[in-house]
Amino acid sequence: MQVQTLLNRVTNYKPFVFEKVELDEAQGRMSLRVRVRARANGQPVCDGCGRRRPGYDRLPERTWEFVPLWQIAVFFVYARRRVDCPKCGVKAERLPWARDTSQQTLEYRWFLARWAKRLSWSETASIFGASWDTVYRSVHWIVCWGLVHRELRDVRAIGVDEIQWKRGHHYLTLVYQIDGGMKRLLWIGQERTEKTLEGFFDLLGDVILPTLRFVCSDMWRPYLKVLARRATHAVHVLDRYHIMANLNKAIDQVRAGEVKRLEKDGYEPILKHARWCLLKRVANLTSRQAIKLQELVKYNLSTMRAWLLREEFQQFWEYRSAAWAGRFLDQWCTRVMRSKLEPMKKQARSLRQHRELLLNWFRAKGEISSGCVEGFNNKAKLTMRKAYGFRTSQGIETALYHQLGNLPEPILTHDFC
Repeated sequence: MQVQTLLNRVTNYKPFVFEKVELDEAQGRMSLRVRVRARANGQPVCDGCGRRRPGYDRLPERTWEFVPLWQIAVFFVYARRRVDCPKCGVKAERLPWARDTSQQTLEYRWFLARWAKRLSWSETASIFGASWDTVYRSVHWIVCWGLVHRELRDVRAIGVDEIQWKRGHHYLTLVYQIDGGMKRLLWIGQERTEKTLEGFFDLLGDVILPTLRFVCSDMWRPYLKVLARRATHAVHVLDRYHIMANLNKAIDQVRAGEVKRLEKDGYEPILKHARWCLLKRVANLTSRQAIKLQELVKYNLSTMRAWLLREEFQQFWEYRSAAWAGRFLDQWCTRVMRSKLEPMKKQARSLRQHRELLLNWFRAKGEISSGCVEGFNNKAKLTMRKAYGFRTSQGIETALYHQLGNLPEPILTHDFC
């Protein structure tokens, strides 16, 4: 079977013919140069309006890189025609294997982008003999194509969160779709300000707001303000993960303060190596940590009172009725305010302030799961670690959309992966 036959099976370039294949070993690198010619009875297609027009002249011969065959680079060689279009003027013809001025065919772009999902961009470039820039440009083009062709109707639930992507206070605001049948990254914005999240609703609000029913976020004030203004008809649910994480931070602050006080007063360092005994769930403790926790419970420590309050608050999530959950929350906050534990009192004041949003968790129970937001954040951080950091915001946005966006792909004649 000849190479031309294989190419005809994996491509669909009907107006063109693979004429001749030459083996080129210049500069110590083996490559196949496939000469392409247009059929004699076919008119070129205008790259502007997409209609067949009479030919005008030909441009010099150039090459486009195709998917490698047996680790041998494959290049299409073709002299592009120009057309005399009454609507667009003199234009280069449209080619089925190429777009814009790229030196890679569309098939090769999709081939590199699919492998770049599994490997790092540097590894993909090294394995297939391409440059890092070639892989990046391929991924960027595929991401742009996917963003244009994705379907955004019938988005019922979104989750809003932020991640740090560079040293210092450099954050990205991420908006996810967290429906039961579709979970994906919808939008990325620079920083975590009100203006940032307003940009999401300015761009996609008209499309998603008519069907939006639930919104999930943490207690970051700029997000709360924007969601209260722009998603008024949706049920706003506070993220359970962040609430419990804030209570854990309060316990850790109480513990750190008490460790210093006991050391200053000359008492036995009973709280040494006790941090994770207090912060982990009881069911996840190791046998050594469980023994340590049993010892700590015997002492009348401020840290243990804070831990018991946190454990008591776990009952809040077990209620089914928002009314009963609200009654429990009020009683719990009252006990905390009388505990004289300032970090815990700070969290109780915050929970009182966001009481209605907390109770929305019960109104939306079974309809929305905020845990997938943290799962997406972990995948986003993994994507950044795999690349050993990104120097530009465009690079990180391209990588995150590529990995988490669940973007559509065109139907190709052959699946090269």
